[in-house]
Amino acid sequence: MDKILEVKDLKVTFDTYGGSVQAVRGINFDLHKGETLAIVGESGSGKSVTTKALMGLIPKPAGKIPSGEIMFEGKDIAKMKDKDMQKIRGRDISMIFQDPMTSLNPTMKVKTQIMEGLIKHQKMSSSKAKERAIELLELVGIPDPKTRIEQYPHQFSGGMRQRVVIAIALACNPKILLADEPTTALDVTIQAQILELMKDIQKKTEASIIFITHDLGVVANVADRVAVMYAGKIVEIGTVDDIFYNPKHPYTWGLLGSMPTVDSKEDELFAIPGTPPDLMNPPKGDAFAARNPFAMKIDTEEEPPMFKVSDTHYAATWLLHEDAPEVDPPESVKRRMKDITANGSDQKGDES
Repeated sequence: MDKILEVKDLKVTFDTYGGSVQAVRGINFDLHKGETLAIVGESGSGKSVTTKALMGLIPKPAGKIPSGEIMFEGKDIAKMKDKDMQKIRGRDISMIFQDPMTSLNPTMKVKTQIMEGLIKHQKMSSSKAKERAIELLELVGIPDPKTRIEQYPHQFSGGMRQRVVIAIALACNPKILLADEPTTALDVTIQAQILELMKDIQKKTEASIIFITHDLGVVANVADRVAVMYAGKIVEIGTVDDIFYNPKHPYTWGLLGSMPTVDSKEDELFAIPGTPPDLMNPPKGDAFAARNPFAMKIDTEEEPPMFKVSDTHYAATWLLHEDAPEVDPPESVKRRMKDITANGSDQKGDES
């Protein structure tokens, strides 16, 4: 597949009264046409900051991109002026934010908010833009779009508002869609509908999607590849099968082990001990070392490189070094992997 986006050694910092926060600390990944890449990790790992950097939305002057490249169609958008970025934002790269109520202007009708991008980027007349806006509401599954388009955001339910936000993001047929935890504020039933909608839209539009989430259950159903972030770095990246069935980083083990499943018979959920490090003063060595029960002396001294597991799978852990002791994932992780495998087999059987 052709690459549509390449991120190289991206760093993002924020100046505060207490010092500089190193929110993203040199990440590398690419995105292929028509692919869904999920970026997962707990709060504060740098997921949302990464997407804001891709959109050119890092707040200035406090926020900076001191180094790195974001290559989109041969141009480094990390170094673009805001005026030039405005031509790309919304047209070529679009974003779905996690809270639809704060994403929509409560004082403007839905039609105005959808038409805005069409008129600005597509140079459509008001009448053509309105026709397209109605088509978009229909595409995202809102019934009676001709009537609903004249309404205000407060007249929609939470799930319907998120569909409106998706319609706005899709208005200009973007090549890349950034979805920042788009189902967080929704109940489980509506979450499933929104995820199904995004998969359906991707088939129709062939857009590439970067899906930000802390919910590994969501990842299994929507992503082609997964990047696991911790303390501003990508610590493991691979296909969905690589991450779920053959995880290599202890942090990924922790995330999988803390995932509840319907079939689980355990009384208590597994939790990763400790808290993420202070990114104003990142620790020496592996940032996960203090929370890693399998940490070795080298973990506190040197930062691990990305070790190659396979052509599609890489992980930054010293456990993959040829001289490291052989360590298996904890039993809680193995049980989760078995549950996921069993559920995946059931779903494949249902689909066939």
